[in-house]
Amino acid sequence: MEDRWLSVDEIAVYLGIKRDTVYRWTSERNMPGHKIGRLWKFRKEDVDEWVRTGGAGDDSSFGKVRNEEGVNND
Repeated sequence: MEDRWLSVDEIAVYLGIKRDTVYRWTSERNMPGHKIGRLWKFRKEDVDEWVRTGGAGDDSSFGKVRNEEGVNND
């Protein structure tokens, strides 16, 4: 059984996302990872559980600005 820590690039490839998204999800959506010096490291099992529990869920309002009536201002 392999139990190693993955880099930002490796976890991005695993999830099929860009590395910038990994950094954004880590800071804005509490994606589980550990900062070791200047490097972020991730356990695949922790990230899998985070995804399963909705951490990476598709929230269409995420990052969008809404006006007073609640309408998106794209």
